[in-house]
Amino acid sequence: MATSLDLQEQEQLDALKAFWKQYGNLITWVLVLALGGIGAWNAWQWWQRDQGAKAAAMFDELDRAVTAGDAERAGRIFEDLKGRYPRTTFALQGGLLAAKVQFEKEKTDAAKATLGWVAESGGDEAYRTIARLRLAGLLLDGKQHEEALRQLDAAKGEGFEALVADRRGDVLSAQGKAAEARAAYEGAYAAMSDKLEYRRLIEAKLLAMGVKPGAAAAASPAASGASR
Repeated sequence: MATSLDLQEQEQLDALKAFWKQYGNLITWVLVLALGGIGAWNAWQWWQRDQGAKAAAMFDELDRAVTAGDAERAGRIFEDLKGRYPRTTFALQGGLLAAKVQFEKEKTDAAKATLGWVAESGGDEAYRTIARLRLAGLLLDGKQHEEALRQLDAAKGEGFEALVADRRGDVLSAQGKAAEARAAYEGAYAAMSDKLEYRRLIEAKLLAMGVKPGAAAAASPAASGASR
């Protein structure tokens, strides 16, 4: 019986050796890749946390510069922030903050450039849309109407449809395109919640054009056309 068991065990061992000889390298590489993937994921997670913490510290510094009204310093910190941590949300938020103080200090070109970077970044669509709305406002002030409309065409953030349509109406009105401006305002009024005070501003614009806001809200074909 012992001899039979020994022979059976030897056969199993020989089979295992043959199997390992044929597939051992493959199995080893699979294990190495699997363990390497786990290690890489952990390293990526650590890197993300580290990048986020450093970006947050720079954002706080930028916020202090904006609070102090120091546009020059805010601009320098933002350039550093976007250069080091361009993929973080802090870079996008920092851009909007920096552009605000740059505009307030009449550094319009700097504000446009800052907003332009946020608008073209690969980050959150909402931040890009906010940047495009603000940039369109600056372009409107500079009578760069066609470029303002191009920015609004690219503003695709969900939930911003009414604001985009309203700003489009401002640009079209400045161009003297009353009928198109009216359609844009109608779309903005219809899309805007009646619980928001901002809707009153759109209402005032429509009234100034001789349009009853109630009728504008019911004009769904015009509204949908303006929001596209």
